[in-house]
Amino acid sequence: MQPPVATGTSDENRPGLLTRAYRTATPGYASHEDREMDSLGWTMFLLVVVLFIPFLPLLIAVWLVTKVLDAVAGRGGAEE
Repeated sequence: MQPPVATGTSDENRPGLLTRAYRTATPGYASHEDREMDSLGWTMFLLVVVLFIPFLPLLIAVWLVTKVLDAVAGRGGAEE
């Protein structure tokens, strides 16, 4: 005995409701590594790191100046 089939406009418009199974000639997708994009991503990351290394002393100097100014202003770095 087959289960009853719902026939109505509300069931046809619901997202996610499988109404018909389609056969396809397209092979299924199997996940695989994409080594070219992986190496490109690592190359870009390392390039950005190398480009920002010269700015590191400047960032440290700005951080130290803000700490000194906070200490002189009497805040001591602690927020209330």
